[in-house]
Amino acid sequence: MHVRLHAGVFAALLHDITSGAYQVEDIQTQDYRRIRELCDRYADADVGFVDAAVLTVTERLDEPKLATLDHRHFRALRPRHVDALQLLPEDRT
Repeated sequence: MHVRLHAGVFAALLHDITSGAYQVEDIQTQDYRRIRELCDRYADADVGFVDAAVLTVTERLDEPKLATLDHRHFRALRPRHVDALQLLPEDRT
């Protein structure tokens, strides 16, 4: 079952980003090998470039938390650095 978060959650996330509550990180040249690896591994799960890039950067930063509204895909991904990512904002469905 696919559940969408309330539109207000997205607006709150954007507000938090612009107020500095979350760090926004760029992709680096060395990230592309891992992105390709993830795209290949999860091709059947409809995980594309953006999700793979986000996970790659999260791994590089050794960050256990991730701000995303795409909980479905990120629950399916297995990061290298932790057993599972803590997804924010928390899904309260």
